[in-house]
Amino acid sequence: MAEAARGGPTPPHGGIPDEILIWDILVRLPPKSLLRCRAVCRAWRTATSARDFLIANHARQPTRPLLYVCNLPHYGHYKVGGDIDIIPFDHRAAADKLQPVALLGRASEFKDLVASFDGLVVFDWWRRKSLGICNSATRQYARLMVPMDFTFLGMYRHPPTGEYRVLMYPCLAAGREAGCYVLSMGSIQPPRSIVRPGEVHKEVIFGTKSVLFRGGLHWYRVQQHEGESNMIIVFDTTAETFRQMRVPVVRGTTCDGLFEMDGMLGMSSFNDKATSIDIWVLQDYASEVWTFKCHIELPLAEIMASCGKRDDDDSWETVVVPGDGELLVLVKFPNWLVQVDMDGKLVATFNHTGVQPTQLQLKQSLVPHDFFPSLHGYVVNGWPFT
Repeated sequence: MAEAARGGPTPPHGGIPDEILIWDILVRLPPKSLLRCRAVCRAWRTATSARDFLIANHARQPTRPLLYVCNLPHYGHYKVGGDIDIIPFDHRAAADKLQPVALLGRASEFKDLVASFDGLVVFDWWRRKSLGICNSATRQYARLMVPMDFTFLGMYRHPPTGEYRVLMYPCLAAGREAGCYVLSMGSIQPPRSIVRPGEVHKEVIFGTKSVLFRGGLHWYRVQQHEGESNMIIVFDTTAETFRQMRVPVVRGTTCDGLFEMDGMLGMSSFNDKATSIDIWVLQDYASEVWTFKCHIELPLAEIMASCGKRDDDDSWETVVVPGDGELLVLVKFPNWLVQVDMDGKLVATFNHTGVQPTQLQLKQSLVPHDFFPSLHGYVVNGWPFT
């Protein structure tokens, strides 16, 4: 006891070497737990605030599909503007344990989630006709200052400069030169044209969300005119140029979107009634060789029974998205979310009003971004624009 007194207070980690404690234990914690650990002692706070540590912590976070929930309270027969909860879907959680990581203002002003990467989420306002961006782990929120005469196509990190940039297309009535433009986040410079007229058309990639894979933004482009072939449009984020890729020949089905799966680019397609799903993967990216992965039949009878739906109820929506190392099939009914595995077996049902699955994913990050202060600041708690 006397030796303990002479040596000062007992270390909080019980004698574990700092190198192991920080780089083998703390680095694996989720952001919320890591922030709490910073209050233990000054040494922990200093070590876990270093940029190299935060980057390593981000790399170890699970990648999970994003859900959002419209919380619309009822007053009589009317719904009034509520809030939007952003939820990373954890299939291991109980239905009442789906925990939101961000609150995005009033539902009456919210339109859609449009992009997510590097811990950042970009969302669209309905009434404000503008975009917002947030980092749910650092609690940084800001209005994304995209000019109103542009339409958002995607966001990426430019490897040569490290800048985060927005890819945009001018509206028809904007009076700008046709083509695509980029805007460096936090810069006071106006949008810069990167594609000459005629090289790309907005209808090629409008209406679908991009997937960042191998340094490129990828969109699945459905044929617009008779005689045209479906294709994948790729935007090289280093050279900032576009190119096209082949897609597998899929007849009588509708492509749901692209995703990354086991280090390969994947694609899902549905039959006309959305009762079955085919999964394809780009086995050889350089040669553009696609391979059929699997066929999934939705267990509709079991799903209907578990959700208390009638057999003739066809008001469902299906999303295929990878999460936490596996491919997830999420089926959305009013007030219900159902998970189906790759074998077509019902895994879990979540009774949650207003829940909406997306094709976006979130890998939380505590890495700070310098552009937030220049985007009209950030807040620690609450929401700055309501």
